[in-house]
Amino acid sequence: MSGYSGMVCQCYGGQGSNYIQVHRRPFEYLILLTIFANCVALAVYTPYPNADSNSTNLSLEKIENVFLGIFTVECVMKIVAYGLFAHPGAYLRNGWNLLDFTIVVIGLISTVLSQIVKEGLDVKALRAFRVLRPLRLVSGVPSLQVVLNSILRAMVPLLHIALLVLFVIIIYAIIGLELFSGKLHSTCYHNVTGDMMPDPHPCGMNESGFMCYTIDVNMVCRDKWIGPNNGITNFDNFGLAMLTVFQCVTLEGWTDVLYYIEDALGNSWQWIYFISMVILGAFFVMNLILGVLSGEFSKEREKAKARGDFHKLREKQQIEEDLRGYLDWITQAEDIEPEGEDRARNQDGKCK
Repeated sequence: MSGYSGMVCQCYGGQGSNYIQVHRRPFEYLILLTIFANCVALAVYTPYPNADSNSTNLSLEKIENVFLGIFTVECVMKIVAYGLFAHPGAYLRNGWNLLDFTIVVIGLISTVLSQIVKEGLDVKALRAFRVLRPLRLVSGVPSLQVVLNSILRAMVPLLHIALLVLFVIIIYAIIGLELFSGKLHSTCYHNVTGDMMPDPHPCGMNESGFMCYTIDVNMVCRDKWIGPNNGITNFDNFGLAMLTVFQCVTLEGWTDVLYYIEDALGNSWQWIYFISMVILGAFFVMNLILGVLSGEFSKEREKAKARGDFHKLREKQQIEEDLRGYLDWITQAEDIEPEGEDRARNQDGKCK
């Protein structure tokens, strides 16, 4: 009997979760389907002002309690299987499990408070915590874990790239401040009425820029306009120069800024400033971000594959150890049985 007990301890000891591991796939699929259904319920829910509601929302409230119950049962089962915190491999030792546990606890607290404290409590504010439940997809989908781990591990290299981008923006802002300060405040006005042109844009105070008389012989260029985009797009000070350079680096309307400068100063050399800024700031530096993220993603994917292979190897070794335990126990039982038969024959011979 002791051999059998030792065999049972060997089979179900160690990890303490072999039974759940056998049924892991159906269990995980059930939880994932529940999470998807919860997301659909959150999307269908229609908020109303004050305490107003409708029949659909009331039904969804009851379904929400079912979802919370399923998530709570899952949490309890995993805690029983893996342990809470005391040993390596425990439930709360995993960051994704800790996220799940926090979401479940917040859901339980908000539900209990909404049922106990009816007055003086903003129930809708507590319901806002439900939006955290779709985050549980991260713990259920390994590929999402790989992506998020890649982003988290890339934070330090991304910080270095951000400093490089800031350095490029500062350099080009200083250059633009020296070259284009105060150049974007002139536009065309009617010489008689004094009205501004319908679609204002910069004009040249000399022969190199945009000439107002090409629109109307009565139009003249005057330097009293606030500037493009209500005076935001210019190089008059360091702050606005950095903002304008940042706009160009993001490729959001950078050609408009180029045309503004060419209308004010001509198109002889100004394009060199903008083309070099776009090539260096947008195409080169910004693509470094994609390179860092791609590299970290490849590393995390290799680590995830290695962890999966390691877990499979451990499960295979565990099965082999369990099988050896079975065979040893059977061998011991076979050795014990002949000894018992010999003793019985000897006793029968003595009696005769």
